[in-house]
Amino acid sequence: MYHFSKRFSLLFLLIFFSFGTVFAQRIPVIGVVAFQASGTGINPTDLANVTGQVVSELSSWGTLTVVQGDTGAEYVIRGTLSRQSTGLVLSGSTSDANGTVLNEFTEQGRAIADLSITMFCAKAVERVSLPNYLLGTWESVINMPDGPVVCIMEFRSNRTVRVERYDTWEHRQQNALRYEGYGAGTYTYIGYANRIVNISGQQVRIDAAASINLTLEETLPDQTSVSMRGLYLVFNGDRNAFEIVNAMLPCGRNFDGPSVYHSAVIGFTQFRKIR
Repeated sequence: MYHFSKRFSLLFLLIFFSFGTVFAQRIPVIGVVAFQASGTGINPTDLANVTGQVVSELSSWGTLTVVQGDTGAEYVIRGTLSRQSTGLVLSGSTSDANGTVLNEFTEQGRAIADLSITMFCAKAVERVSLPNYLLGTWESVINMPDGPVVCIMEFRSNRTVRVERYDTWEHRQQNALRYEGYGAGTYTYIGYANRIVNISGQQVRIDAAASINLTLEETLPDQTSVSMRGLYLVFNGDRNAFEIVNAMLPCGRNFDGPSVYHSAVIGFTQFRKIR
């Protein structure tokens, strides 16, 4: 009994740590040092304003711990504001904890209000390891009158996708066709796209943006290739479910009206994490 319990405990620990390796997401700590003036014509209020905007923008993403200054930071952003004949130039650099500069970047505008702080921050974190909440295997199910249409995809850390199942479905003249496809693909994930966007006249706060490109087999002809860009994702609080709020991953068509399905085009939008 002792040996069985010991083996069981060891097995449990292996599973636990394996699970944690896949799903644990480190939140990096990034420090923003108060921006400095370069040259003349820059007042302290402008410097404090720009520094505060950068801190607020980075903090709003939910994928970073932001501190002011460099104490305890894994990455540090430093910036300067200068005035030229064409307007203002906001220059910045991001360094690691050892002081090695990872990248440098600029934004320009005629006035403070014209500087794109969002783009400045996006450039600042290009080489920062942000958490990717899309990692793992996800399932989407659409319940149709003749049975469920299912999608199961694994998003991997090397930005590839393994498509375990991608059903395609068509309803025409009271007849339904379903094919259980599969395949592979690639994706991009932008985890700093945490902002409010306008979708069909409604203001929606999104958590991330993504693009998904799939090559599929054993599907209906229209879905042998699926390429969707600019997908807006909204995750739940536990990051184990998400919804595509501005589009869908197409999987078929309904030619026979709302008595079969409310839409003429069928697509996957709601996903839950299964492993």
